[in-house]
Amino acid sequence: MSSHADRFMAAKARAAHANTELGAFEQLLDFELDPFQIEGCRALERGHGVLVAAPTGAGKTVVGEFAIHLALAQGRKAFYTTPIKALSNQKFHEFSRRWGSHRVGLLTGDTSVNSEAEIVVMTTEVLRNMLYADSATLTNLGYVVMDEVHYLADRFRGAVWEEVIIHLPDHVQLASLSATVSNAEEFGAWLHQVRGHTDVVVSEHRPVPLWQHVQVGPQLLDLFVDDTVEEAAERQSEPGADEPAVNPELLRLFRAQHPRGGRGGGRGPNHRGRRRRGPHRPEAHVARQDRISRPHLLRRLDAEALLPAITFIFSRAGCDAAVAQCVAADLWLTTPEEQKTIRAYVAEATSHMSTADLAALNYHDWYDGLIRGASAHHAGMLPVFKEVVEQLFAQGLVKAVFATETLALGINMPARSVVLERLDKFNGESRVDITPGEYTQLTGRAGRRGIDVEGHAVVLWRDGMNPQTVAGLASKRTYPLNSSFSPTYNMSTNLIARYGAQRSRSILETSFAQFQADRSVVGIAKRVRSQEKTLEAYRDAMACPLGDFTEYAKLRRELNGLEKSATKSRSARQRNDAAVSLQDLLPGDVIDIPQGRNAGYAVVVKADEHPFDPRPHILTLDGKLRRVGVNDLDGSLEPESKVKIPKRYSGRSPQERKDLAATVRAALREHRPARERSGGHTIRFDRGTSARDRKIEDLRRALRSHPCHGCSDREHHARWAERAWKLQKETDGLRTQIAGRTGSIAATFDRVCAVLTHFDYLRVDGSGSLKPTPAGEQLRRIYGERDLLLALTLRDGFLDGLDVAGLAGVVTTLVYQPRREDQGSRPKMPTAHMEAAVQTLIHNWSVLTDVEAQHRLPQTAQPELALVDAMYRWARGASLTKTLTGTDLAAGDFVRWAKQTIDLLDQLAGVAHVDPAIRGTALEAIQAVRRGVVEYSVFEQ
Repeated sequence: MSSHADRFMAAKARAAHANTELGAFEQLLDFELDPFQIEGCRALERGHGVLVAAPTGAGKTVVGEFAIHLALAQGRKAFYTTPIKALSNQKFHEFSRRWGSHRVGLLTGDTSVNSEAEIVVMTTEVLRNMLYADSATLTNLGYVVMDEVHYLADRFRGAVWEEVIIHLPDHVQLASLSATVSNAEEFGAWLHQVRGHTDVVVSEHRPVPLWQHVQVGPQLLDLFVDDTVEEAAERQSEPGADEPAVNPELLRLFRAQHPRGGRGGGRGPNHRGRRRRGPHRPEAHVARQDRISRPHLLRRLDAEALLPAITFIFSRAGCDAAVAQCVAADLWLTTPEEQKTIRAYVAEATSHMSTADLAALNYHDWYDGLIRGASAHHAGMLPVFKEVVEQLFAQGLVKAVFATETLALGINMPARSVVLERLDKFNGESRVDITPGEYTQLTGRAGRRGIDVEGHAVVLWRDGMNPQTVAGLASKRTYPLNSSFSPTYNMSTNLIARYGAQRSRSILETSFAQFQADRSVVGIAKRVRSQEKTLEAYRDAMACPLGDFTEYAKLRRELNGLEKSATKSRSARQRNDAAVSLQDLLPGDVIDIPQGRNAGYAVVVKADEHPFDPRPHILTLDGKLRRVGVNDLDGSLEPESKVKIPKRYSGRSPQERKDLAATVRAALREHRPARERSGGHTIRFDRGTSARDRKIEDLRRALRSHPCHGCSDREHHARWAERAWKLQKETDGLRTQIAGRTGSIAATFDRVCAVLTHFDYLRVDGSGSLKPTPAGEQLRRIYGERDLLLALTLRDGFLDGLDVAGLAGVVTTLVYQPRREDQGSRPKMPTAHMEAAVQTLIHNWSVLTDVEAQHRLPQTAQPELALVDAMYRWARGASLTKTLTGTDLAAGDFVRWAKQTIDLLDQLAGVAHVDPAIRGTALEAIQAVRRGVVEYSVFEQ
């Protein structure tokens, strides 16, 4: 029992806490703070920076909100940055409701609302641009919250986060909010180095427990099971003994499908193994029923009270198809009262949209699913539609959402359950397994704090799925945060303008990328020292009493390499000879194919002069129309005979083919005696005697005459020599890594500056300092992956003479990135001025990439022409239906690219020393593009 003194001290402590800003902040909340939230808030109150790393849904944004509270209490500004516009919009509305719309602003590149407010929500790029421009909006800034700071690992946009962290004024306190990463301490140490005292707060506790399941046919099985006392004791000696046990039913099912590879070593989660034929197995029977329909699965989840649910499909078409399946199956997840509310909400949200636009946007299909409580959510949807889905889902009116993985990033749409239809995805080139980090990010949506007592992750069983692999994904909760930072043309020009070249190099050396590179050097150097000791032992083991075995081993390696090279060269020469002879073939040539499925006699019916891979059309003696390629030959090929191909021969008629084959047989009978006298088939190539062949003979003689060649332990020494050589090669590579990583960011900066100097964007002034030229001043205000390309082409006057629609269309070439590589032909430009602009742009891109290659820099992305015509039509006032005709663009994609086009047009209008006529045209083009569905989406995208 506590004493009176204890109670008095506790009361005194509570009173003291109530008088702090944290105490005042807590009074405004309707829930108690978790320990990690209190720790993060206290760090800010002490005047420190803070890095908070916690799982999705844990409530780390509370720490960011306390930073805003502190700023308001101190009469200073707070910026809240996010990686995507949609999250910025969401936070803007949320903060407006909480602190009042007069105190909250929004800046997202193409949107500016109350920009001088006390609290401004913005995308991270906007803050970066402010810092480089010394914007007056930065005045009185006290706190910056960087939400989703782990985005700095993003390959395309990650550098922006590091630029902001490095360039923020020292007096600004930084609150960094991150998903749980395995190297939070390393990231925190870097923040401490560049931002001053930074506390690292890590929490791996999920406020709402997450249960893992596997859906096998109609059965929902737990992925993990609790051990009995005996099973737990038996597993203590096994690797990973502290991890939960995998459900033995799932293991039995997997082994039944893979009796020879029972443990599935090395298989990915969706490996498709062959089923062994054999007697009927109950488990295998269950697996054949694993294709549970989406409507059926939702009905099961609804019956188990596991809705609302988000199903991740990784395919836009798959998401739309899933909703269509639900409608076709007459699935209703909503009550009549809920349907009434949905109708009213949709009517209000779309009231400003024309009937023609709604028809073009497949409104009725979207509405049919929505009214039943099911919807898709992906980047191809109109932003207005996506926001409706998000709002209705948050209100519990939409119960099932089929989404691509983009939903897992930023937007606040938690569910009771998350379903993963598969554990691999298409990355643009091939199907790849999802990572533990991606699994954590996706399933982190399950379990709504304050609503659900637990969340549920459901993986659909597929043939070949190894439950141990799924368990590995579910058990690894963290992933490393690795910098993707590298100096860009715009960044380098801005740095030099503000700090000069020498200080800029020093600033870049403080980046997280260089911090990680330097830390890795320590580990690499340790490996080098260890391997050098091992090398000494190997050299002792290979020592030969008859002579220098190192020298002998070098001769052997050199000989082996030359022999392999000679073999490869002969193969390449034979292939080249074969290609040349195929190019020379003419219709009517009778040839003898030595190998492959076309082996035997045939006649050429259509030539092919392709320079690299000629494949003439042939007719075989059994009347088959085929093609012959270099893989069918082992060298050059000469015709055996010649026959005349009938006029208008098509080969479509069986009789035509039969008659021509008979003609070929007759010609062969006539020429065969001469062929037999000449010695057989005509495949031949000249091996010759080259300098390399002579070198091979010299090495063989040197090897045989070497003293070590006669050693009885020669092969024993040779094995140790081979190990020593491989280890030496690896060690030399590590030393190269050390040299390359030390100062690697500054070295890249020097190469970037060399390119900028080559094109006269930087120039050495009279004092010997590197300074931006007038063209460089233009480049300072151009942001994007093709920044220098735009600057170069702008300097060449490529926009001169373009009208409003033409300018809007041409600008898309510098922002558009197709989802898949475009293999089509180059589209024709709508006007002559646009054609001239595009030709100038492509020419400059060619020149720029040549210079980049010379300076060992990544090449600027090629201009993309596929969106030009559509944007041109749109800017001229065409309807959405007409604009998208002939393209494979979804409405949401078009809106997104239209907004990025507006952003670049806005940059053009603000570029230093730009032609006033171009500035005026750019401002008009912005208005021409910002209309209809694009204008509707100002606050949603």
